Amino acid sequence: MLLNVRLESGYGYENGQVTATETVLRNLQIDKGKITKILDTKAAYAKTMDCYDAKGMLLLPSFRDMHIHLDKTFYGGPWRAVRPTKNGIFDRIIEEQTLLPQLLPTAQARAEKLIALILGYGSTYVRSHCNIDPTVGLKNLENLKLALASYSDKISHEIVAFPQHGLLRSNVEGIMRDAMQLGVTHVGGLDPTLVDVDMEKSLQTMVQIAVDYKAGIDIHLHEGGETGIKAIRRLADLTEEAGLQGKVTVSHAFSLASLPAGADVEMADRLASLGISIASSVPIGKSVMPIPLLQKQKVNVLLGNDSITDHWSPFGIGDTLQKSHLAAQLYGWSSEYNLSRALSLATGGITPLDESGKQVWPKVGDAATAVLVAASCSAETVARLPKREAVLHKGTLSSGTLEAVKPKR
Repeated sequence: MLLNVRLESGYGYENGQVTATETVLRNLQIDKGKITKILDTKAAYAKTMDCYDAKGMLLLPSFRDMHIHLDKTFYGGPWRAVRPTKNGIFDRIIEEQTLLPQLLPTAQARAEKLIALILGYGSTYVRSHCNIDPTVGLKNLENLKLALASYSDKISHEIVAFPQHGLLRSNVEGIMRDAMQLGVTHVGGLDPTLVDVDMEKSLQTMVQIAVDYKAGIDIHLHEGGETGIKAIRRLADLTEEAGLQGKVTVSHAFSLASLPAGADVEMADRLASLGISIASSVPIGKSVMPIPLLQKQKVNVLLGNDSITDHWSPFGIGDTLQKSHLAAQLYGWSSEYNLSRALSLATGGITPLDESGKQVWPKVGDAATAVLVAASCSAETVARLPKREAVLHKGTLSSGTLEAVKPKR
């Protein structure tokens, strides 16, 4: 029994505007990882149950980090800032050829520490990209799988086989196929025009691997402007031709920020019709990603931390909720209603209240996968980023603490 849990129950209104979020206290019974009863705090329950007191903390759906690189990070080791480059991604590829073998002996340990970090911030689902390249072959994947196995009861995961040095450029189709046989869930790709210098062949190869192994796709597309737009449009066509609707993600997709009015809606509608998701780290820069438009047109937008203190960036902290907070700041979502809806970016679309304010989560039968925070509502949680006091994954305490108490007699 999880006692004295605060649940959102509806919106409060003034002059037709949402100005507050209403909550109630409830006791939750959890059996075999699922919520089986939601009871009034005065209702009777079996005295043989193990009981934990939530002390009025707010229960929210846990978070999903849908773009991160667990396999290569400096986290858990000595501090190191990014080394300057002259040729961008190509210098980074050269850097990796020396760096990755140096990181291999501690790769599993650092991945495990990174998993513990993101769990502490409330993420119980992770999609990790993993280097598949001539330098380390399948070794990063092997270490990542060991790290995830050690947390198998605390976090769910997907793995993207990521040809960081270029799918064609580094000639890794064979190794990528070997990775798929090891249980990888998604085929990755990288800048098919800039890096692979052959957009059509690069995309065709990636899609064919996905089809052959009945896998999803998640491509890194940093290319801006017209080359990026061409790649997205062609990938959309290939998605439709291959029957991969609902299984494709474009990560970063910076080129979407360059689309003029009209063309942006047309593109968003095309992505939505094919179930193509956009994964973003909510970048701050000259171009602002059109996340509000994508959401309005029903494109599935995913959030991820991407780099966590590695040779690409020193800034990632591992908190997916903080990405929702950043989006709220960036897009001016400062009202009670907009802040509460921003939570959906971090949770994979799950919110306690639907758009009309009806309570839709949690329900009996839902997985007991949630986070407890000392906050009054979702809006405050997104705005103030309170500590994640306890994190549950299918009824298992993944991070934080809960106070055990004796059942009331």
